[in-house]
Amino acid sequence: MPVPILLVTGFLGAGKTTVVNHLLAHAQGRRIAAVVNDFGAINIDAELIAGASDGVVSLSNGCICCSLEGDLLRTLAGLLRRDPPPEFIVIETSGIADPADIVRNLMDPMIWREAPLETVVCVVDATTTATTLKDDALLRSQLRAADVVALSKVDLVDGAGRAQLREAIRALHSVAVVVDALHGEVPAALLFPVDVDRVPTPREVGARRPAVDRFETLSWTSERPVSLPRLQQAIGRLAPKLARAKGLFETVEQPGRLMVFQLTGGRATLAPGGAPAAGVPRARIVFIAELGVLSKAEIDGVMEACTAVE
Repeated sequence: MPVPILLVTGFLGAGKTTVVNHLLAHAQGRRIAAVVNDFGAINIDAELIAGASDGVVSLSNGCICCSLEGDLLRTLAGLLRRDPPPEFIVIETSGIADPADIVRNLMDPMIWREAPLETVVCVVDATTTATTLKDDALLRSQLRAADVVALSKVDLVDGAGRAQLREAIRALHSVAVVVDALHGEVPAALLFPVDVDRVPTPREVGARRPAVDRFETLSWTSERPVSLPRLQQAIGRLAPKLARAKGLFETVEQPGRLMVFQLTGGRATLAPGGAPAAGVPRARIVFIAELGVLSKAEIDGVMEACTAVE
């Protein structure tokens, strides 16, 4: 029996991982496999995904719309060979991925026969302005590929702001269903087929467009814990140049416990994580910036001042 695919797309920091996490934590007995593609050598998102009974497959150090095409197809083939196979496969793209290219790959007849693409969800940060939607070609492409647009972080915007964003989304893609997704909650009825025997209709895809490198990822790791006050100062210095940052680290203040760091839209958050794993650096942070804006040397210089002297 074919295994439907749910594709979750969205811009850097939109909240894709939160949506996937909520979905897996409320699977209601469904066997769901998750494929997570992070743009960078350290796949932070895969470590933040929890609750998948069939496990999480990590694809890192590239984008599945271009350099990791072969890895994605091999990964899907491996998932389908599991015993028992998953009932659904969720693919979370990186924030720089153009879903049109991924959809094109999933239309391959061999993949379609065994794992047809059922639904495309685009997660959009509700603080995004109508001007940004209009001016950002990648975000527009992510929206136009979607069947469902999930507005994340709706608690940060008033009713008028949400109404303006919805109007701007409808102007770009009038047939998409737009829903609020507070804490990542998207109604399961919009994501999974009610009739399990129904076969989705193949999608039309345009000609492949030339890839344009826009972002780069720079990773920093340390075998020492970080000092929170020093980290706040360092992030304050780097934030104006960053499109996104995320990481896991131990702190001097709370040794033996991981903290989850997220920076998006100029907003930084810290949340408690799990226990540190053996053989893994005590601090791991991924920085994403426009090409040429930041250097590895600059990040290393700023971040090394955050670590504790042991």
